[in-house]
Amino acid sequence: MKISLFATLTAVTLAAPAFAQDAAKGEKEFRACKACHAIVAPDGTAIVKGGKVGPNLYGVIGRQVGSLEGFKYKDSIKAVGATGAVWTKEELEAYITDPNAWLEEKTGDKAARSGMTFKAKKGQGDIAAYLESVAK
Repeated sequence: MKISLFATLTAVTLAAPAFAQDAAKGEKEFRACKACHAIVAPDGTAIVKGGKVGPNLYGVIGRQVGSLEGFKYKDSIKAVGATGAVWTKEELEAYITDPNAWLEEKTGDKAARSGMTFKAKKGQGDIAAYLESVAK
């Protein structure tokens, strides 16, 4: 009984981050991202007016990595995209936590750089949930 209770509590604790994704919180957390990124729908409607240093993040969840037409990506992120990798909420969450470490893991290149200097310290899952929600 104690073992199964412990196992259940452990499983719930480990799964908690997956349940802790809140798009409303992510919208607030995204404020730090809009210095470089905008969210603009295909019809031109600006959902979030932001910078153009980074790619438009409308529809990023489900999009092939490094594939937004018209945006000039660094070679390392294009290399990840060339493998057919697609942005999921989990991959985006890992990427915004430490973009260069994520690229190094994906490419095996210790010199891989994303061009993104920001690292999210909190709310990464919420940001990913928000980005998914605006493209529905």
